[in-house]
Amino acid sequence: MEELFRKLPGVVDTEAGYTGGENTNPTYANHPGHAEALHITYDPTLTTYEDLLDFFFQIHDPTTRNRQGNDVGESYRSAIFYGNDDEKRAAELFIALVNASGRWSRPVATSLEPLTTFYPAESYHQDYLQRNPDGYTCHVRRFGSYRSA
Repeated sequence: MEELFRKLPGVVDTEAGYTGGENTNPTYANHPGHAEALHITYDPTLTTYEDLLDFFFQIHDPTTRNRQGNDVGESYRSAIFYGNDDEKRAAELFIALVNASGRWSRPVATSLEPLTTFYPAESYHQDYLQRNPDGYTCHVRRFGSYRSA
């Protein structure tokens, strides 16, 4: 996801990491309950939180529970970690929009979880596709905007 998001207008920085789990200072080898997540810094004069939500739902299957492509397990759950009530409400509205779109045969399984601590992943997880251009990714743009559907 990092490589796709970083190319969006208004996205200033991306960082792969872990959040939503049980231990402090998680690692790839030890991150019980954490989701592998992406921290996105953006310029709100160039893009919006809703634009980022729209893109998020375009590039993965939000109807699978604990799975993204070949990756299976709680670490790979589709989740939005919101920072405040406004972000939570916007995500709830967007999930309703995705469900109403009829693009998926199953309902959205994306969880909404309060953001606690975000832990940056190890350096070899950062900029993965830039360092490994032929590396594995299951994230591709499947649809256009949900807001124009």
